[in-house]
Amino acid sequence: MEHRTTDKWNEAMWAEAEQVYHEAFPEHGRKNRAIVRRMFDRRICTLHTWSERDEIVAMALTALNLRARMLVIDYLAVRRTWRGQGVGRLCIENIRDWALTSMPDTRGIVIEVEAEETKENAERVLFWEKVGFRLTDYVHSYIWVPETYRAMFLSFDDSAAIEDDGRSLFKAITQYHEKAYRNGNG
Repeated sequence: MEHRTTDKWNEAMWAEAEQVYHEAFPEHGRKNRAIVRRMFDRRICTLHTWSERDEIVAMALTALNLRARMLVIDYLAVRRTWRGQGVGRLCIENIRDWALTSMPDTRGIVIEVEAEETKENAERVLFWEKVGFRLTDYVHSYIWVPETYRAMFLSFDDSAAIEDDGRSLFKAITQYHEKAYRNGNG
């Protein structure tokens, strides 16, 4: 499976990845095209794609928080027809390897998962745990969405473990979201 990355807006690549993105995330749970484009213009994200026979079967949007030395996975999606075949695990392995090569000072990878106790959310947490992430205790509430979230962290080094219940991880995640949604050129 071919893994490609870009930190520059690529209309054709995004058009293909966007199909996987839309399949996996409902409209209220994803950033619109204009916001994603602005993230590239601001150079705050990287698009990862995985292709098989010239078809994108998985995608991810990531962002590096230099201050926290963490890679934030904003979105990771695998086409429904490819789920359950190890593609998600391969995506995490490739992202981890890419982060370690591109940004050797990075302490690890952080993601946020919905905190509401549902079967679907429990399945997502189980996937992330199977690929090495650890669920934190802190439940975070954003002012702009009704859902609550918890952070999960994959440490690249046991000595780089987080020192709190997950609050510090949400500082990194929130800084990224603020940059992504901020209007203007900031």
